[in-house]
Amino acid sequence: MDARLPKDWEGQDFRVVGHVVGLAQTKAGATSVQFDIEQATHDGQTMAWQGRARISWYGKPSAEPEPCSRWQLLLRLRRPRGTINPGGADSERSALAHGIAAIGYVRDDPGNGRLSVAPWCLDRLRGSLTDGIQARVRDPHDAALLRAFTVGDTRGLERHDWDVARANGVSHLIAISGFHVGVAAVFGVWSCYAVYWLWPWLALRCPRVQVQAMSALAAASAYGALAGLGMPTVRTMLMIGAFALARCSRRAAGSAHALAMAMIAILLVNPTAVLEAGFWLSFVGVAFLILCMDAKGRGLRGFLRELTLGQIVMTVALLPLTMWFFGEASLVGALSNLVAVPFVSFVIVPCALLGMLFLMICPPLAAPVLRVAEWLTHAQWWMLEQSATWPGAHWYLPAVAPWALVFATLGAVWLFMPRGVPLRMLGVLLFLPLLWPVRHLPSAGAFQAWVLDVGQGLAVIVRTRDHALVYDAGARYPSEYDLGAAVVIPSLYALGIDRLDMLMISHADNDHAGGAPAVAAAFPAAQRYSGEPGRMSISMAQCLAGQQWIWDDVRFRVLSPAATTPNASANDHSCVLLVEGRAGRLLLTGDIAMDTEPSVATSLGPGPRPVLQVPHHGSNGSSSADFITAVQPELAVVSAGWRNRFGHPRPEVMQRYAAAGVPVFNTAVDGAVQIEFPAAAPTYVAARWRLLQRRYWRE
Repeated sequence: MDARLPKDWEGQDFRVVGHVVGLAQTKAGATSVQFDIEQATHDGQTMAWQGRARISWYGKPSAEPEPCSRWQLLLRLRRPRGTINPGGADSERSALAHGIAAIGYVRDDPGNGRLSVAPWCLDRLRGSLTDGIQARVRDPHDAALLRAFTVGDTRGLERHDWDVARANGVSHLIAISGFHVGVAAVFGVWSCYAVYWLWPWLALRCPRVQVQAMSALAAASAYGALAGLGMPTVRTMLMIGAFALARCSRRAAGSAHALAMAMIAILLVNPTAVLEAGFWLSFVGVAFLILCMDAKGRGLRGFLRELTLGQIVMTVALLPLTMWFFGEASLVGALSNLVAVPFVSFVIVPCALLGMLFLMICPPLAAPVLRVAEWLTHAQWWMLEQSATWPGAHWYLPAVAPWALVFATLGAVWLFMPRGVPLRMLGVLLFLPLLWPVRHLPSAGAFQAWVLDVGQGLAVIVRTRDHALVYDAGARYPSEYDLGAAVVIPSLYALGIDRLDMLMISHADNDHAGGAPAVAAAFPAAQRYSGEPGRMSISMAQCLAGQQWIWDDVRFRVLSPAATTPNASANDHSCVLLVEGRAGRLLLTGDIAMDTEPSVATSLGPGPRPVLQVPHHGSNGSSSADFITAVQPELAVVSAGWRNRFGHPRPEVMQRYAAAGVPVFNTAVDGAVQIEFPAAAPTYVAARWRLLQRRYWRE
């Protein structure tokens, strides 16, 4: 944590010298790389700070940011900071796990440029191999899959591909499975066996068993390095290393010993590995396989048993951790893995690796081999796309409580204990808190609201006892990062909302409407309304002042726009929604400006002082003093991005709320804001997720 960029330096420009780590990713005019900063200066003074940063060029770089190339750049940097929501990904945890100390972008400056290129670099070899695959495989999608299967290069995969992988439970194959490394190790053993078969006299000088062990380790290490050294890859390499060490020292070593040694080695070198989902899924999954399979049959019978029963074991045993980390699981995963694991690991990957070998030693021979791998990959992925549409492919549950995770894991251990352990099937009962969690639903006349942390945008979830509404869905960026898919949908599922009754988009600006198509696709039965349906990319009905409905004794009223304001600005076309429970009210204003605020205040009517979503993210063109006085909010909530370029919320706006004695929560500072409106006094109870879900790695 101390290695992160000092807080006082955020938002400043630094001239840095460093080198590119890994492969560059280019999407929609932006090129992103990891960059190890060796030297940083500010206003001509050298700063006592070094670290790894994730940086982006907006536009085309002056030269290709090749792996291991050294650059001098002018960067604007900030500390790693992500959104905090129910069910959302935790990018701050990921940054700490991967050693990311700063986030930034390249500023335009004549001094920017590449200083040198290293004569040899492993990542450059990876890049040249992926380029060779891309050039020789006709279908770009098949080429992207082959690159992922062989060298762990997932840059060409889209969100749909990851959806298919998760639906089939085969994401581990795309991210380089430990099985792939095992195949490489077997290749090393067979190569060594062939050498000793051709020259048997070598056994008089070098014992074959020990040489085979080292050959397996060498082959696994070489492939693991080409594959990018992901967590499953490193775990398998270390396990093979433990076996090789035992063989060379003529000691007996079981699978459990090798797994324990691999875990100790990883934790000694990289203690923050425990922050990665891959660490727990990898080690726990292999531990369950050892528990269930280590004492079973050997040879072909044992191998086939591991491929069949092993997939069921992995699916059930890893279900608690999968739900804990990702909020979803696949009920068809065992069947999909039963076909995909052997086919990918023993057919596609060896064929593709042979093509890679030809790329390095005889490129003309690589094309026909890679063409065969392309056909095989295309057929396998077609099958996965079909099974991704089966019932249960995407299975969502509310956020898992820690105690439910512990109980379900103990249940899996009990369920898969060896024969002779009594009442093993009772282990299924310990899964019940995971599969049927306790849900705290509002009573009649009460409702709940979450103003989600979506950066510089807006997304709100409102839930009554039996209904749910989403008001705005965040932005979708040119890089294809969609806050509707990344934040809104996971939050709905984490809160136990599996049916959406209405999607209301205040107006069509991207920071409010960009994520709407993803939410609409996930919940196609939801009614859809917008203040600017003509500008929306999906079909929506017009919301107008006067529309109202009642859900579970909670009244919903649209206060704006009126049908007689066709020339109003896009912001003033925002749907303004008032939610009224028995003891509290919530006013959602979108991006209305001062011109519309008087009519909204007039339409509000008598009732409890509302909780107010601050109009237009706290811009100076809204939240007039008269509006604040007329509405008299008990609490104001701003949805804004951390250190956003607009300066929202503006200081003068915050002064107006302070002068009126209104407390203000800001999602940029507080994360998602959860507000409970009970059926009786008090009128509301609010919680800020950065305080509610405190973690040592979060700002």
